Amino acid sequence: MLTPAEADARIGQHLQCLPIESLPLTQCAGGVLRENIYAERDQPPFDRVAMDGIALDSRAVADGRRAFRVQATQAAGDPPLTLAANTACIDVMTGAVLPAGCDCVVPVEDLTVTDGEAVFGAAVRVEPWQNVHRRGSDTRQGTLLVSAGTRLHAPEIAIAASAGMARIRVSSQPMLAVISTGNELIEPGEPVLAHQVRRSNAYAIVSALREHGFQRVADDHIQDDAEELRERLRFHLETHDVLVLSGGVSMGKFDLVPQVLEELGVHAIFHKVAQRPGKPLWFGVAPSGAAVFGLPGNPVSTLVCLSRYVLPALFASLGQQPLPPERLALGAPVTVTPPLTHFMPVRIEQDDWGRPWAMPAPTNGSGDFTALAGTDGFVELPPGPNTYKKGFVTRLLRWS
Repeated sequence: MLTPAEADARIGQHLQCLPIESLPLTQCAGGVLRENIYAERDQPPFDRVAMDGIALDSRAVADGRRAFRVQATQAAGDPPLTLAANTACIDVMTGAVLPAGCDCVVPVEDLTVTDGEAVFGAAVRVEPWQNVHRRGSDTRQGTLLVSAGTRLHAPEIAIAASAGMARIRVSSQPMLAVISTGNELIEPGEPVLAHQVRRSNAYAIVSALREHGFQRVADDHIQDDAEELRERLRFHLETHDVLVLSGGVSMGKFDLVPQVLEELGVHAIFHKVAQRPGKPLWFGVAPSGAAVFGLPGNPVSTLVCLSRYVLPALFASLGQQPLPPERLALGAPVTVTPPLTHFMPVRIEQDDWGRPWAMPAPTNGSGDFTALAGTDGFVELPPGPNTYKKGFVTRLLRWS
């Protein structure tokens, strides 16, 4: 069997990079940038007033002057005024251009203004360029601001807007199909018999995908019937970029998914990974290039494999720059017996010094999904047999 790292590599070798589309800036939140963004102008593009107050020539203050005639008002967005004399000052607003002839701003709270004259005491500090955001002090024109491969959140959207970009090039959203298999699955709200179970995995997968910004998600439920599987999977392979199946990939008599996918021309890249839970994980690629993930049907296995393999693969296909693994120390010892990589659900808790710890939250087997309530994700522990003590630092994968 492959190790998880080897499974990662195999998936990465067979992923197709999604196409690029140009979208209005308002539609790009959560997308992955596929072009570089450069500074349109110096930032700030002018010497910018950083506080409400008066702008003046600091040399007059150095010569002992503490009273200035208010010449005019400089509002944000207006062309710059020019100081008429160093005995005058200009009333300025935050964000305005610093008037010509001025080199500092005295805050309004340090002033007394009477009959058009602004006065401040000898204790008030006045120095060149105080309370002025100098032109180009943040960024110079042409500087690379955001690199291709960056996930776009509010700061990056603001930067693109500041660079004058009404549209930007981002990765197209993939067409995803979430498919659960099994005769025993009954929809929430429908009558359920004693020998049946609720269809919950698909809801968890769809929720996780949408929570991570994937919106083009279809949902289907297929019975354990070879002909129905063949018909429905053929349709999804023709109309979607990625299929995420839950169930039907183990070794049972009715685990028909691998066989049917092979009949449809899907090339199996691997089946089974040396891990617990989620050992029966299946991955293949269709002639069209569509990727197919066959997740084990036990709910804990489904969610672990989704977070460990599917979501990172989807981000990679978008062209997103890989994020460094998050690492955290165990808050209590964990014993791993089998020679398999072990995924342990955890809650992240802080001690009295504010230090975060991964507190183990073991489930009662891979079917005990109710134990995942309140957990933050899971840690990846090396194969056993071994006991990993409190303080052992390892990789953390979050549910969201």
